[in-house]
Amino acid sequence: MNSNQVEVATLAGGCFWCTEAIFKRLKGVESVLSGYAGDDGKIPNYDRVSMGNTPYAEAVQIKYDPEIISFENILDVFFATHNPTTLNKQGNDVGTQYRSAVFFHDQMQKEAAEKSIQNHLKDFSDPIVTTLEPFTKFFSAEDYHLDYYKRNPNNPYCQLVIDPKIQKLYKNFKDHLKPEAELQ
Repeated sequence: MNSNQVEVATLAGGCFWCTEAIFKRLKGVESVLSGYAGDDGKIPNYDRVSMGNTPYAEAVQIKYDPEIISFENILDVFFATHNPTTLNKQGNDVGTQYRSAVFFHDQMQKEAAEKSIQNHLKDFSDPIVTTLEPFTKFFSAEDYHLDYYKRNPNNPYCQLVIDPKIQKLYKNFKDHLKPEAELQ
């Protein structure tokens, strides 16, 4: 990182395995942690959240250097690498835990997300249903979910669902990618 300034973005775009794998590849991203965003006063776990009856979403918390990558650039990648037009659904993953959401940390992030949604409406034939939710809490996912794609590249889910998203990232965001050596 080139500066001492680190900002945080919290996004939900379906399965956190996918979202984590995407954002770890971006220049200026210091870390990406899979977990659960939301709060109902109880500590979440995968079994409880996967039932779909909690306010939690599978999400990622991204720490990034805004001098290298802006929040707006992060949102551009976010909207390009998942389907923000399907309510509580990404592919075969269905339920409120798979919703598209920006958990904004401050007014600037909220306004940037509102503007980004307006800017990306032209990219989709259906309305964007991404929710803007004030950030409350983030809980790390269980260890076996962390770095899932990196540890399980031959898993059929990774090959069929995550690989195409990464290829789209490579095609559309070349200037924002870390060198492959940094991903090891």
